Amino acid sequence: MGRYIGPVCRLCRREGVKLYLKGERCFGPKCPIVKRHPNKNYPPGQHGPVQRAARRPSEFALQLREKQKLKRIYGILERQFRRHFDEAERRPGLTGDNLLQILESRLDNVVYRLGFADSRRQARQLVRHGHFLVNGRKTDIPSYQVRPGDIIAVRPESRRREYFKVLEETAKNKAVPAWLSRDLETMSGRVLRLPTRDEIDIPPVNTQLVVEYYSRR
Repeated sequence: MGRYIGPVCRLCRREGVKLYLKGERCFGPKCPIVKRHPNKNYPPGQHGPVQRAARRPSEFALQLREKQKLKRIYGILERQFRRHFDEAERRPGLTGDNLLQILESRLDNVVYRLGFADSRRQARQLVRHGHFLVNGRKTDIPSYQVRPGDIIAVRPESRRREYFKVLEETAKNKAVPAWLSRDLETMSGRVLRLPTRDEIDIPPVNTQLVVEYYSRR
């Protein structure tokens, strides 16, 4: 399975905004977006200062940046992201809203939203290692699409691990969106319904530009 293994703070610097890819570190003073002086807050690489001083970006460049931003927030590579977009196009309604709903319905994202992981990257690793059950069945596919009524729970064997023992205390401080419910005693959560656009809390992304990017191909 292809995945990005480089420094994720570099991705935030490239987009010029916090993408919240490293959990608690993103909220502290060590975040590169906060730590760097405004005059040095340019994209990474030797051509970073030149890119910041470049001329006004073209329409295609704006579309590309919005697509890259959304893709990096959820930690997905191009081929899988394109499959999600094609599925969003087939569904009735606004393609941009459908795309966000599909991304939010991924199992790794739901594990993150339930507070069982500090970041989507960590949630993906926990899912791949087989620590979660969906409706009582072990599921280790991060892109698995959950549905209303699905129950996501930590495996009984995994609850004995130190990580999940500590998690029972730390997860209390993490809010759960309205479309999910959580029970820390059983270390499980339920999908009440699919989220609406207003309930999806991510850094600002213009999904219309993402739709336009793929529509021009």
